Formats: sequence, structure tokens, C-alpha cells
Amino acid sequence: PVAAECAGLLYLARSLDGAPMCGVLPADAAMTDSLTLGYRSAVAVGETLLARRGTRVRGHEFHRTAVEPRFGERPAWQWRSHSGEGFASDTISASYLHVHWAGFPAIAGRFLDAARACSEEVSQ
Repeated sequence: PVAAECAGLLYLARSLDGAPMCGVLPADAAMTDSLTLGYRSAVAVGETLLARRGTRVRGHEFHRTAVEPRFGERPAWQWRSHSGEGFASDTISASYLHVHWAGFPAIAGRFLDAARACSEEVSQ
């Protein structure tokens, strides 16, 4: 399981300003002149590695990059008028949102459960 926030999202993308990154996510990133900064109240769009559908969390964004596309087939989060943010699967949660995990311990529990399940699969 991988939980990637902000720079982790960039690292998992195909590229950053044309330089190759890991290529785990079907997205490309670029530096921008504008700063995106602020606290967010986000909702899990669907069942993800970190949260059940409808789970509301708080966090913040702080970046000077843009990812295209902004979200994948399964967005990780939604807030305000955004239709989706980030990339989610059963094993990956990647977005610009820095979630306040201490305020939402169920997120840590879900991540730990996924890590245990992965460990059990590998050991068999």
C-alpha cells in the first residue's frame, strides 16, 4: 500500500516538468507560478485505501505544481466545487491533500490493515 501526499503524488506521476518520475500514476506534473495554499474539508468519493465512501477529513494543500489529469478513474477526495482530486485504488491513495491523520485514526487503521493483508499475501 502507498499513501502519497503532495510531493509523493508528483513522485508517482509519469513526469515532472518533462523529467521521468516513477510512472505509477497516469498523470504528468509541471511547476507553476501560482501557489495553492489552504485548509480543506474533503470527502472520500468512493471506497479507497484510506477511507470509506463519504468519510470527511480535514487537511491542507501547499504546492506550486499542477497535475494533469487532476484525478484518476477513482478520485481520492472531493472538496468545494472540484469534481475530484487525486488518484485512488485498493492499494494507492495519492493527492495534494495533506490529511491530518491524528484527527482521523480510522485512516491509519485502514492503511495498517492493507499493509497486513499485503504482507500475508507475500508470505504465502
